[in-house]
Amino acid sequence: MPRRVFRLAVASVLVFIGCRSIYGQAAPQESSTQVKTTVNDQENKAILEVGGATSWNISGGAATFAPNLAAEIEPIENWLELEMGVSPFYTHKAKEWDTDLLFKKPWTLSRKAEFMLGIGPEWVHARQNGQPTNTVAGEIAGDFMFWPTGKHRFGWYLEPAYDYSFARGHQKSLGMSFGLLIGLH
Repeated sequence: MPRRVFRLAVASVLVFIGCRSIYGQAAPQESSTQVKTTVNDQENKAILEVGGATSWNISGGAATFAPNLAAEIEPIENWLELEMGVSPFYTHKAKEWDTDLLFKKPWTLSRKAEFMLGIGPEWVHARQNGQPTNTVAGEIAGDFMFWPTGKHRFGWYLEPAYDYSFARGHQKSLGMSFGLLIGLH
């Protein structure tokens, strides 16, 4: 199973590099200093994030890699986005499913770039040495979204995160999610 996860992570990075080199920076067409928040006539109803994730336990432990799948909606335009995501991490001795719900504040940097800062709960289901455990954690994440064509149909994202477990031991971890964005109209 770790080989499959590694292959998915490598494929996501290659797509990320491919998108970046295919679509270069374009010179601005307007000299206006004001950033338009409306991208086109038909806004996305949801955005699907497909890619990879890595997590590293700060208290000691190896980095783990996993596929990542998330969906986000914007119930309050330019003010609140909700993201629900899941990542299944596998090691030789353990399996862990991280499921989170983030409440994010979006900022439009340009027609092709956005930044969001989010916080929310995370449910961690782990099976280690045959014993299942369920814990609740808190997560804070920054989300960089890049839309190479500016049309918000396809793009890529980079999302660093910090997790704090409320279970005994209060495990802390740093993570990074990355991959493709797919706008759903």
